Amino acid sequence: MRKRKRSRSVTLVIQRDGTTRTRTIRIPIWTLRLGSWLLGLALVALALVTALYGPLVAAAARVPGMERELARLRAENTRVRELSAALDSAESRYSQVRQMMGGEIVRDPVAKSSQLPVAPPIRARLASLPDSATGLSVPRHWPLDEPGYITRGQLKATSRNEAHPGLDIAVAIGSLVRASGGGVVKRSGEDPEYGLFVLLEHPDQYETMYGHLSRILVTLNSTVAPGQVIGLSGNSGRSTAPHLHFEIRQQGSSLDPLAYVKETR
Repeated sequence: MRKRKRSRSVTLVIQRDGTTRTRTIRIPIWTLRLGSWLLGLALVALALVTALYGPLVAAAARVPGMERELARLRAENTRVRELSAALDSAESRYSQVRQMMGGEIVRDPVAKSSQLPVAPPIRARLASLPDSATGLSVPRHWPLDEPGYITRGQLKATSRNEAHPGLDIAVAIGSLVRASGGGVVKRSGEDPEYGLFVLLEHPDQYETMYGHLSRILVTLNSTVAPGQVIGLSGNSGRSTAPHLHFEIRQQGSSLDPLAYVKETR
């Protein structure tokens, strides 16, 4: 009679400390192999789930932050539309005010791009005038051949308005700008505030400033006579419309030009 072959197994002997009693557990090899396969399959399934659904979980975690960012962008977009509407309203009111105050005397700013040279007229001096009429003198003459329109005068700084020295005179681009008095070209060039400008130095520590020009027709350190053309009016620098900024100074202090220019305008 043949003996029955016993299946292979792993025997675990468990004995508590301090006792002589033991417990024996037999685990068949096929059970261990099956457990190993099941554990491997579980690990592979976990890896697949992590690879497939991990990005979705990460994206879902970012959703609250993206919603907050979207709400912020919508609020900023609403604010931009409100500011745009306010700007359109301000421009419309500004246009109405200009029409009411005669601001349409200014030509189209496109004229500023003209490259045609403009020669200043020759002014002859009568023989009866003294020689001092062509020399250095304090500012007393209106700087334009036409009256223009004063859009802003001399203002001191207040809690509501910034200081504004001199006069802003609305005239068409290319209008002749003349020296208010005989002087020396102390400075000329381009400035972020005044744009193209000319600064003349006169006797008795007087100075005159001519800003927002479209062209400068004098050179640095040259001497100009009263009424001589020094430039052409424009819209350069910090300017919202074509005009001439005319300023009179003495010892560094800004004076009201209307108090010194007495001739008829």
